[in-house]
Amino acid sequence: MATVERDTRTEPLPFEPYRELAVGTLVDRIRAAKETLAEDLVILGHHYQQDEVIQFADLTGDSYKLSRLAAQRENCRYIVFCGVHFMAETADILANAPQRRSRRRETYGKDREWVTVVLPDMAAGCSMADMADIDQVEDCWDQLSEVYEPDKEVLPVTYINSAASLKAFCAEHGGLVCTSSNARAALQWAFARRPRVLFFPDQHLGRNTARAMGIPLEEMALWQPGLPLGGNTPQQLQRARILLWKGHCSVHQMFRPEHVELFRRRFPGIKILVHPECRMEVVDAADYVGSTEYIIRTIKDAPPGSCWAIGTELHLVNRLKKEHPDKEIHFLSPMVCMCATMYRIDLPHLCWALENLLRGTPVNVIRVPEPIAHWARVALERMLTVR
Repeated sequence: MATVERDTRTEPLPFEPYRELAVGTLVDRIRAAKETLAEDLVILGHHYQQDEVIQFADLTGDSYKLSRLAAQRENCRYIVFCGVHFMAETADILANAPQRRSRRRETYGKDREWVTVVLPDMAAGCSMADMADIDQVEDCWDQLSEVYEPDKEVLPVTYINSAASLKAFCAEHGGLVCTSSNARAALQWAFARRPRVLFFPDQHLGRNTARAMGIPLEEMALWQPGLPLGGNTPQQLQRARILLWKGHCSVHQMFRPEHVELFRRRFPGIKILVHPECRMEVVDAADYVGSTEYIIRTIKDAPPGSCWAIGTELHLVNRLKKEHPDKEIHFLSPMVCMCATMYRIDLPHLCWALENLLRGTPVNVIRVPEPIAHWARVALERMLTVR
């Protein structure tokens, strides 16, 4: 197993010089750093990441899957997450759970107890996650007490695309986390315990899932943070079974019903495959709706010669085109729809992060403080019990 010499006299390497390096030089230096760090390092690459970065990923997938798999590597010292901020938080929460720290301490010694989680660029956030912060959610909860007893009548559910503090909030109030693939099961779990659900931060996933469960639009209320009662009347809130936070994914909101109509006219027989973060009208017009993993699996299993238009992030759609040349695959929009914040993770940032690990001067370390990490783990563990 590789070891890294730590020189406490050194300071972190500055980032700016890395911008001037040629692509070939960056590639060679990243490869060299990976070889030196060896099993001490795991690089995680989210599906939406650009190809020049994804080539270095040891594991690829969606955010929760990546964090879970990385946490299972007991001999890993460093996780470099090529994703966005909330993903790196989840990796830290899972990898540094008390029982995992204890096992590492017993096996490798006290200096190996903690796994260092690094986000190559701290500006890599998520616009959807940023649409709900803990102060806004706590204010919402306080306002709901004007209409009913929230801790008895409302159960909070947060999409995994959210800050650790919101995951912790849900756990402390009896709720849980969900992913796009188990959102329906999470809502069923919630409704079995309380008559109403507060779902954040993505209104579209919540609305599309609730409608698929048979909940009519008349029993949904949109909560707009910053407005009294979220812009609702007490009567609207009393009637609502699900309160949808006014948040969205900037990528998936770009797809529109007219895009579906355009592709159906141009390519008779085409199949439309979209993510449930898309608008309700787009989901209603599609042939297939599902999570990122569902989209990948559907294209993989599709017959040769089939024609598809996919409504999700551009880098993933382009990767599916390359991986399945026997199928005709189109991007379901005339406009470019890529995750701009994910795009901030590039070769210069990755190289900079790895070489600072080599020097023993980690940069952009993500560490979720206790008790937030504790309660966030509770919310994630509850999610795993949902089927």
